[in-house]
Amino acid sequence: MRFDTYDPGDFYDELFIEKGNPRPQANPLINRINSLSDGELLQRQQAAQSAMFKLGITFTVYGDSEGNERIFPFDIIPRIVPANEWATLNRGLKQRIEALNLFLADIYGEQKIIKDGVIPLELVQSAKGFLKPCIGLKPPKGIWCHITGTDLVRDKDGQWYVLEDNLRCPSGVSYVLENRRVMKSTFPQVFRTMDIQPVDEYPSYLLETLLNLAPDNLPNPNVVVITPGIYNSAYFEHSFLAQQMGVELVEGKDLIVADGYLQMRTTKGLKRVDVVYRRIDDDFIDPLAFRPDSLLGVPGLMEVYRSGRLGIANALGTGVADDKAIYAFVPEMIRYYLGEDQIIPNVPTYLCGNPQHLDHVLANLDKLVVKAANESGGYGMLIGTQATAEQREDFADRIRTNPRNYIAQPTLCLSRVPTLIDSHIEGCHVDLRPYILYGKDIYVNPGGLTRVALKRGSLVVNSSQGGGSKDTWVVTE
Repeated sequence: MRFDTYDPGDFYDELFIEKGNPRPQANPLINRINSLSDGELLQRQQAAQSAMFKLGITFTVYGDSEGNERIFPFDIIPRIVPANEWATLNRGLKQRIEALNLFLADIYGEQKIIKDGVIPLELVQSAKGFLKPCIGLKPPKGIWCHITGTDLVRDKDGQWYVLEDNLRCPSGVSYVLENRRVMKSTFPQVFRTMDIQPVDEYPSYLLETLLNLAPDNLPNPNVVVITPGIYNSAYFEHSFLAQQMGVELVEGKDLIVADGYLQMRTTKGLKRVDVVYRRIDDDFIDPLAFRPDSLLGVPGLMEVYRSGRLGIANALGTGVADDKAIYAFVPEMIRYYLGEDQIIPNVPTYLCGNPQHLDHVLANLDKLVVKAANESGGYGMLIGTQATAEQREDFADRIRTNPRNYIAQPTLCLSRVPTLIDSHIEGCHVDLRPYILYGKDIYVNPGGLTRVALKRGSLVVNSSQGGGSKDTWVVTE
């Protein structure tokens, strides 16, 4: 199985400039795969998938009648990003996170960006993730978004765009780390000959980021990861990261507020908790402050947090920046707070809550991608070019009923990467989710999670919609 017949077509291909002409940074990999004997690449793919199975790398699809837990699909042909391109992405991601952090501090504080007319008050207050109990909140060190997964895509001309931000409980970094471990054993010779930037320092950087949130002057802060439990779609990741950092994995029932502190029940009695890495949505984390019917959180946790006796990552209330209508204003945030132009552009976005935008969207549903402002995982989305007339009309009704809840964007020609499909190689569309940590400094893990649409011709890369993942190599030529 070789690349002799592989045709990148009219799309931007991450490994090939044109048919038979690999990109310079991909040459060693292409040569290595071409040197394999017949069937050997497929054998290595099967071995990699078997290793994933033994490692228990799973995710859960809610409502799946065939059984909830699945092995995360993995493709053995990596995506390669040259180091000079990555340097630009690195700067752009740091810029974006800095601006988003200032935005969160502002809207829960003085709201200068609203008073100066840059972002409408109604848009912020109507965002599902805007939490009134967080007004006036001052998180440790003034940092709100400690762990961010920002989704990037590349268009037909090779231009990178930010597709969306994920500031609440971004998942997927465990697959980045495990994909790399499997790839090192699958292609050891390539790793010896290519200068591939490592990703395995992420857990130590994550722990350092969390410790930075602990109240001052504590000799040995106690950090925990709080999970909704074993039935959550990302439970593998919760347990994996806790194990990698050497901290306790807990559920809400393991914690209690006592004597003014958050405390963990142990066999030796209560033990104070100083930092929580939450993998629970804001609404469920404290039934006294948010949803009273929540059984996942800890009553009174919000009060301990407000008092400064607890650090939480990410800060409560960060979900307002995940709203896809708020996303459209990030370029303005960057100019307003930093006095700079954005380094990585947004995808052009129409806000259906704007009457002029709404008219354009309804007249061009067959050309646009429409997304619900607060959905994720590939749900609540219409790809107009692939939808039926009936589906488009259904979405038009939804938009007219609640225009604030929808945005629309042009259909991008997402870049592709050679991928093993049914024992042969063909191009599949991908996106990229790098992970950014904001502690004493801002750190971007080199590479990220490349998600690949494994259904032929599909543009939807989410695992819940049949997508898989690839290892991402940032390489120096």
